[in-house]
Amino acid sequence: MPATVAELMESVTADDVVTSAFWLHNTTRLAGADVTYRNHYAVVRLGTSFGACAFEDGQLDPDVCASISGRTVTDLLRTAPLPVRVAVLDAQLAERAPHRESAADHVYLPVGTPEERAAARDEAIAGLLGEEKRVGLIGVVNPLVAAIEARGGECLPCDLNLRETAWGKAVTPDMHEVLDVADAIVATGMTLSNGSFDTILRRCREREIPLVIYAQTGSAVAREFLGSGVTALCAEPFPFSQFSAELTTVYCYRSET
Repeated sequence: MPATVAELMESVTADDVVTSAFWLHNTTRLAGADVTYRNHYAVVRLGTSFGACAFEDGQLDPDVCASISGRTVTDLLRTAPLPVRVAVLDAQLAERAPHRESAADHVYLPVGTPEERAAARDEAIAGLLGEEKRVGLIGVVNPLVAAIEARGGECLPCDLNLRETAWGKAVTPDMHEVLDVADAIVATGMTLSNGSFDTILRRCREREIPLVIYAQTGSAVAREFLGSGVTALCAEPFPFSQFSAELTTVYCYRSET
């Protein structure tokens, strides 16, 4: 198993060609919230699979799409910006082993409002935790904070862009404050695109604490670390739940899956 994301990228070579590339931006404010989430995604299409990677505002220009379509996986993994490389790697790994054909638990998000679908998704993520009391959450989503605390856990939130949760709890921007004291960690796939995933993985290995990944970004990439630092994974490949009101699926893996 790879020790780092960089090792995984270096190990993948393929002449498969990316057909389509997308630069996406959406905003979300859930009912009753005072925070507007601003999301940016790079998405690529490879065969029957999509790969996706969230990125920070200003990290990629929309014109990058024109330089992606028609190029091979190997070429892009060696030369493209990091969010594109993660999306391409995600698509390639998903094409090799589609989530829909896996032994993971298929969890169906109901037809419903954004709030209803987010609550169902975050309940599935929290359900991958054990009985740990202090749960570090790296990448704050308010419904997930609620789902962790509904299970009796104390949520220790960390995020680069938020300063408090919907309930006024302070959010630290320093993930080490969370990694050093939590009994378990839940991290979003976006840690793949900002370079913090390997640090989180290494620290959880060192402390021998559970690491649960919720991944829209790089769901097939995170899957490669199951049993090697990642304890469980809630994978949500593109198209994501926020882009549909219909029945969609997330895939819940445990390290023994």
